[in-house]
Amino acid sequence: MAEPVEIRLEKSRRILVVEFDDGQVFELPCEYLRTHSPSAEVRGHGLAEPKLMTGKEQVNIERIEPIGSYAVALHFDDGHNTGLYSWSFLYKLGVNMESNLARYAERLRQASGTDEQKP
Repeated sequence: MAEPVEIRLEKSRRILVVEFDDGQVFELPCEYLRTHSPSAEVRGHGLAEPKLMTGKEQVNIERIEPIGSYAVALHFDDGHNTGLYSWSFLYKLGVNMESNLARYAERLRQASGTDEQKP
C-alpha cells in the first residue's frame, strides 16, 4: 500500500494535500475529510454509509497530529478530533473522492427535500 511522502494543509483553501510514494497527489477538502471521517460519530458502528453531516462547508483543520507511522488525527475547528486517518483510508478517500462527493451531494439534496422525483 502506498504511503504519504508529504501531507500539507493549505488552510486558506481549506484543502489537505496528500502526496503518496506511488506518485498520486490528492487535494482533499476539509469539508470532505470531516463529513467522511473514520470516527464513530460519522461512521457509527458498522454503518454501510457515513452518517449525514451537514453545515460543514466552512470547516477547517486546526492541527494535524501524527499517530505512529501509520495515521494522522485531524483536529477540526468545529471541535471534532476523533477518528484516525490511516494512510490507506486517506488513499481510498482520494481515489474515491468524486463518487463519494457525488453521493454526499445526493444525500444532502434528499435530506433537504429538494430531490426531484422522476415518473
